Parts: sequence; structure tokens; C-alpha cells
Amino acid sequence: MTACTECDFDYVLDLAPKTPTLIRDLADSYTAHLLTTDAPALRLRPAEHVWAPLEYACHVRDVLFVQRERLLAARRTDTPTAEPMGRDERVDHDGYADQNPADVARQLKDAAALFAGALDRLPPSDWHRTLIYTYPEPAERSLRWLALHTVHELHHHLADIRGQLERPHP
Repeated sequence: MTACTECDFDYVLDLAPKTPTLIRDLADSYTAHLLTTDAPALRLRPAEHVWAPLEYACHVRDVLFVQRERLLAARRTDTPTAEPMGRDERVDHDGYADQNPADVARQLKDAAALFAGALDRLPPSDWHRTLIYTYPEPAERSLRWLALHTVHELHHHLADIRGQLERPHP
């Protein structure tokens, strides 16, 4: 994957060392929405199979935690497999729509700080370490790619949230 056709995110691998700052900044944007939007609007799904803003925020929080574990595994082990995180199952299993937006905001910021901190500590040689990333199909990916893919997740879903919150509600 080199670019996302939906959100125009471009995977420029040379930008990977800047991803910790991008992740922290994007987490701040999520926090702003979670803390300034009424909870009913955050829980409203625009369509049956489209997540609500709060559900997207919970997903991003969990992505940050999972990506950090994947990064740490790739530093410990040669080319581990990044097992699927069960993204769709987590929505119901963890009750995303019922969570407190302020709690999610704090947790998302913490997850971003932990992941960004792990990226900050990567020596130059480790950016080239790899793992098998299974989505959308199994492929060997570098930690540079993993960092950028995580930024893409945050960027993409922030656009989803903004699009939903900017729509007039009945």
C-alpha cells in the first residue's frame, strides 16, 4: 500500500521518524472531539454498519495499543506475525458505544504516548526490522511502514469522525 484513495494519505516511508509527533498531534485532535461533543452525537451511527464517532475513537485507542505490542514483538523476534486484532468483534465485545467519552479520550492519549514513546526509542537500524502484517493480505512490512500505517489509521478515522460530526442530525 502506497496511498489511500479514500483519505489521500501517502505512505512516504522516509517520514517514519516523524511519526511520534504526528501520532501525538492526532491524538490531541481526537481528544478535542471527545471532550467537546455531546455524548449522544458521539454515539450516533449514521448507518447500521458504519461506526459512530465514539466507536472509531475506541478503535483507534485499541489500534495504538496493538501496534505498540507489534512493534515491541518485532524488536524482540525476527519477523513475527502480527495477528489480527479482531477489530469488528471488539466493537461489541468491549462495548465501544457505551464507553465514557472522557475515559476514551484519556486512554487514547495514553495509548498514543506509549506508542510514540516506543517509536522515539527506535535506533536507526531497527526501523528496517520487519513483521508479517496480515491485513489486507499477508505481507512482510518494515517498522517504518508500521509507524506510517498507524498514522494513516488515525488520520483516516479522524476524517470519518469529522465527517459525521459535521453532518446535520435530525
